[in-house]
This record gives sequence, structure tokens and C-alpha cells, in this order.
Amino acid sequence: MSEFVVLGVPDMHGSIKGKALSPRAFERAVREGAVMTDLVLGLDPVDAPIADYERFGIRTGAADLVVTPDTDTVRELTWRPGWRICLATPTWPDGAACTVASREVYRAVLDGTAALGYEALGAVEYEIRLRDGDGEPLSSGISYSAVEIDRYHRFLDALAPALEALQVELDAVHTEAGPGLLELNIGARRGLRAADDAAYVKFAVKQLAAANGLQASFLAKTAPGEEGSSGHVHLSLWDGDVNAFAGRALADPATPVLASAVAGVLEHLPAASLLLNPTINSYKRLTPGWFAPTNVSWGYENRSCAVRVIRSDRPERWRIECRRPGADANPYLALAAIVASAADGIRRALSPPPDVVGDAYARDDLPSLPGSLEAALVAFDADAAFRATLGDGFDDYFATSRRWEIAAWRETVTDWERERYERTV
Repeated sequence: MSEFVVLGVPDMHGSIKGKALSPRAFERAVREGAVMTDLVLGLDPVDAPIADYERFGIRTGAADLVVTPDTDTVRELTWRPGWRICLATPTWPDGAACTVASREVYRAVLDGTAALGYEALGAVEYEIRLRDGDGEPLSSGISYSAVEIDRYHRFLDALAPALEALQVELDAVHTEAGPGLLELNIGARRGLRAADDAAYVKFAVKQLAAANGLQASFLAKTAPGEEGSSGHVHLSLWDGDVNAFAGRALADPATPVLASAVAGVLEHLPAASLLLNPTINSYKRLTPGWFAPTNVSWGYENRSCAVRVIRSDRPERWRIECRRPGADANPYLALAAIVASAADGIRRALSPPPDVVGDAYARDDLPSLPGSLEAALVAFDADAAFRATLGDGFDDYFATSRRWEIAAWRETVTDWERERYERTV
């Protein structure tokens, strides 16, 4: 039986890029570091080098990064006996921190939040689309169906032990209101671990689906007229063992810390959309009536809002749920955007607008959120304060990658265009 350790670095899309090392090579990497081309941070979704980067990547010869294993992230891979996986911290060859790597962006945001006296407790809640080998969805699209959940049992029989070996808590699963749509509720974790767990979930889902003859998709919108796939983020901030968001009773209004956090998230949500909804496809999910927010809004236990405040008679359960992200978001960047925005609101003691009662989609007095990648890029460019929270050089790096996506889309001729126009123009 072969033994390898997959040494990985999350790329800008949230996928784990890396190489499999023998046990001996891995131990050497722990002592001395290993090398990988800096193209792992400079490739677009179809693996083409983003030639618009000038400081690294293809334009500078695709030099090496030095990657150092974070040994506390070593996990077993149940579907590859003898194999393990480990995440790594990249640095430039001169030893400088690689501040554009998405895991390092979130690490820096967490450090800034710690300087305020708080630790983030977060979780990403994924909706994934599963189809069989013929492309047929595993379920019909009935939400919370106790009958149709059984159609996923073979997949879940493989996924549950795999996530346990990856030290990810899978708290619950249920069907959602879209054909083949399955929601995974992941246990909340403090600090960087929340994003690491989400990255491991994506990795395991794709691997196990393929191994079982299934197709798994985290695409935000796979078909018109159907609900899309979300990647909602749940967040609370803690001062030691005390949840700073918690009130004393279920009916309490938001505490000052929670209110300021909500205000910060709302203020920066237009700019943050570039990270929460990072693809051309992302914005096809964001349509009224599909439980995907389209305006700057918040409310108590209100799923039509962009930010849902969840209260409880148990202090540890008070939190916010940002419903803007899709399943296609990089979990490190999604969490970084929301935590950074919340921290900025707390730092400036901001106050939120009145909470929304009822259907937020029906409100025409609320500011709209970006409805396209182009609009999100404009909002991102306009919010210097938000960009500054994400660390040195990241804003230019990520904006360049999004402009690359927009250019690729504009050059593409789709089947829809041919079918709609070819006979009549």
C-alpha cells in the first residue's frame, strides 16, 4: 500500500492545490519547507495562467513559493488508505509573507479582530448539487424531505466517515428546494479552522462523489428556474468564553457589539460581494424569491434579508448568518470579508438601520446589492476602507483576477446567443 501526504495550498478559488509527498519528503518539508510554483496562486478556473499579474506568475517566470506544512492540519483520507492531507503556509523565496494567498488573508483578518479583543467562531453552510452518472438529480427538489434524503444514503455513508477523519463535524443534512440539492450543516469552529473545515468539505465531496459515480457541483446556479446553491456564513465573536453577540433572553434586541457588527457587514456588503459572489455565474443565483439576497437588509430570524440575526435562550447560539455568499465562494475569502466588515463596524461603533420585518424583497427603499460581477468590481474599487482590511496587495491581486474573468466572459459566444439570434439577425 502506497503512503503519501498531499501538501496543499488553497488557491484563489478555494480549491486545494499541491502535490503528494512521500513520508520521508514530508518530514523534510516540515523541517525545511517544500517548493511549488507560484502559479498555484495565478491560475484561472480553467487552469490558464492569468497573464495580467505583473509581480509573479507567468510574467515573472513562474518562480517557486516556499511552502511550510501546518502540521496541526494533517488529516487522514479514508478513500485513499495510507494517504493523508496537510495544509501549508506559503512564503515568497525571500522569506516575505505571501499576503495574497487566501488562507493568509483570512489569518491576517483574524489577527486584526484579535487586536479588538475578539475571536471569530464561524461555519459555512453548503448547498451542493448531486447528479448520478447520467446527469439526473438524486432528488426531485422537495425541501426537508424525510423520504428523499434516503436517495443520498450511499454518498452520505462514504462522506460521514471521511469528514470524521478530516476532523470536520457534520451536524446535519437535508434536502433543499431544488432537484439534486443537498444541504450540509458543518459544526462551527474558532479561527482559521472554520475555513479549513470548509475547504476540506469541498475537497471530500468532490472526491467521494466521483468515486461513487456521481457528479457534485458547487456552482451557484446550475439551471434557470431552480434554486441555486448557497454557502451561507454563520458568525459570532467571542471574548474568551463569552459570546459578545449574546443577549440575556430570546426576545432581546441586538447587543451593542452585535448591532455594530451587523452595521459593518451591511456597510461593506456591496464591496464584499466581489469575494462572496466571485464568478459570472454567481449573480444568476441572486434573484428575488429564491432566498438569495438582493438588497442591503437585516432582520431577526428573517431569511429574506442579507443578514439574518439569530437569537436564542442559549447564549452560545446568538450569531449572524450572512446569506449573500454562494457555494462557489472561496471559504477563506468569504469568512475574511464578513469578519473584517463586522470588526470594522465594531471598531467604529456603527449603528445599523432599522431591522426589516416581513419580505425584504418587497422593499423598494433599501439599497440594491451588485447584480453582476462588473457591478461588484465597481463597488469593490469604491470601498477603500474595506480593501484595506484585507491586507497588503490583495485588493489589486483579486481585482485583477476578476477583470480577467469578465474579459473571458465578454469574449465567449454562448449557445444561448446562437439559438436566440442566429436565425433573425
